Amino acid sequence: MSGHSKWATTKYRKGAQDKARAKLFAKLIRQVEVAARDGGGDLGANASLRTMYQKARDASVPSDTIERAIKRGTGELEGVRYEAVVYEGYAPSGVAVIVETLTDNRNRTSADMRNLFTRNGGSLAEPGSVSWQFERKGIVVVGDGDEEKVMEAATDAGAEDMSADGDRFVVTCAPGDLPGLRDSLEAAGLAVESSDLSLEPTATVPVAEEGDAKKVLRLLEAIDEHDDVQAVHANYDIAEEVLAAFYG
Repeated sequence: MSGHSKWATTKYRKGAQDKARAKLFAKLIRQVEVAARDGGGDLGANASLRTMYQKARDASVPSDTIERAIKRGTGELEGVRYEAVVYEGYAPSGVAVIVETLTDNRNRTSADMRNLFTRNGGSLAEPGSVSWQFERKGIVVVGDGDEEKVMEAATDAGAEDMSADGDRFVVTCAPGDLPGLRDSLEAAGLAVESSDLSLEPTATVPVAEEGDAKKVLRLLEAIDEHDDVQAVHANYDIAEEVLAAFYG
């Protein structure tokens, strides 16, 4: 099993996200609301809600805050109705980008995304022009475990891929297998740091020059800071030392 360098990005960006805890909480709560609205408030019957609930708990969002978000999603409590809108585009150096948003004003968010891409050397693209370069996967990050033990539990649960990232392991699976994979790893006594659904690139674009890499990362950082943005996916391959310097 093997992986690629994007998990170094996750590692370095986590520090920046922790500094903006309230903003991160707001995004996670919005995801919980929409999952409950689309599939109901029963964690056992709504796999998407279960995934978003666990993602919020992994980020230390209080349980009562999550429960209120579920009730807003199911209509038990009054709340704003959010719409999922996906944007596709290109960063400098031809890096493909997909931006997943939840918005209560599509026109405002569309104008903001166009402005962010343009101001940072990128461009929006037509729907479908970028998405074919990605595929939806479940991702589980295991902290400080025995490699053989992780491999055994992951394989038994139908994992597709596994890679090492320092003292952590990143395990990949089909989207529908994510809850079962997490359960299997935890049942084996392994410390699961996070689990989530992600869009993984089928191929990456090397960005070797540090100056070019910074241009790509600045665009992605600007987009990710927008309140409506839930996730940003890109198919770059940037050296870990460049990522460490940028996010440090």
